[in-house]
Amino acid sequence: MTLVTDRLTVRGREALLGRNEIFTGFFMAEAPRLAAACAEMSRRFLAGGRLLAFGQGAAATDAQHVSVEFVHPVIVGKRALPALDVSDHFPSRLPVLVQPEDMVMGFSFGADDETVASALHTARQRGALTFAISGTDADWPFSLPHGNAFIAQEVCELLYHMLWETVHVFFEHREQGHDVGASSFLYPFLGSKEQNLDAVDSAVHASMVQKLEEVNRLRTVTAEPAADALAATATAIAARLLRGGKLLIFGNGGSATDANDLAIDCVMPPPGLRPVPAISLAAEPANITAIANDIGAEAIFTRQLIAHGHPADVAIGISTSGGSPNIVSALAEARRQGMLTVALAGYDGGRIVAERLADHVLVVNSDYIPRIQEVQASIYHVLRGLIDEIVRA
Repeated sequence: MTLVTDRLTVRGREALLGRNEIFTGFFMAEAPRLAAACAEMSRRFLAGGRLLAFGQGAAATDAQHVSVEFVHPVIVGKRALPALDVSDHFPSRLPVLVQPEDMVMGFSFGADDETVASALHTARQRGALTFAISGTDADWPFSLPHGNAFIAQEVCELLYHMLWETVHVFFEHREQGHDVGASSFLYPFLGSKEQNLDAVDSAVHASMVQKLEEVNRLRTVTAEPAADALAATATAIAARLLRGGKLLIFGNGGSATDANDLAIDCVMPPPGLRPVPAISLAAEPANITAIANDIGAEAIFTRQLIAHGHPADVAIGISTSGGSPNIVSALAEARRQGMLTVALAGYDGGRIVAERLADHVLVVNSDYIPRIQEVQASIYHVLRGLIDEIVRA
């Protein structure tokens, strides 16, 4: 078992660190275009445009993530921008909803997703500004790295986080600035006086490079402690799956979309991986709203765990703060039921670590939510691959 664990540890470390070169190659090439795209998006938003996002399968969770990032920004004081996830029946819905002033973002991690391409083509004909991620038939096409669907999704997540963060810069280039706390070094252009757009373009480009360097740095410093933890966590999860258990995954906001993504990666994995049973409790809007309305938001996952959970199962809570009350409550309930408990957290792990609420905790030591989420995506994708290796053995 030691040799197997050692092999998994090495594989986990190499998988995390190997992403840095891919990220660097992509974003060093694309940063100027991303900055220009943000300038166009800001003009559209100011003219009353909306951002409509869609995708199929795992790519639909990125449309969900885009919607929540723009509507509910994580930096306090940023304006809420109109964004919608229209993935459900998008070939029929999009032509009815799209307006000439809108922006439309289609996500596809397949080599050639004709349905997504066709929908983008229709939106473009209506006058909308279109983004193909990944694809070619759009005003702003971006080709994600090929060969690994998980890495493509992680690159995609940093891409739309950059778009979201930077659109606000073009709104505010004549304002006195905005306090972003400990993350201010990532925003050298905020807090300055009136600037012209050329200066903003240059500063935005430089800031995107800094964001790239920061996520690579976080992945690097996380890789060493996480490698052993990933091997142990994968081994424990695989043991439950081999006993007939399933994964019950949950999170809030952007972490909810990550829970949805991980669940899809389990039941509908990329070619080469074996499906494993998983449910995202964050993908149940009727249950969530009913429980929140009748009992309270703290119970939205706990109540579902009571209904769905069994002792052989694995409860996986995703929280950037490590202290979300409904995540804490759900992990406690899972413990009461005898489940294996796993958590992905940011900052210092928060209450989950302090109160030892999970059997296995994977921590990204940062205080900035987008960067935490980007590294967490790498972690749960690597974890998924390691689980597959064990289950197949």
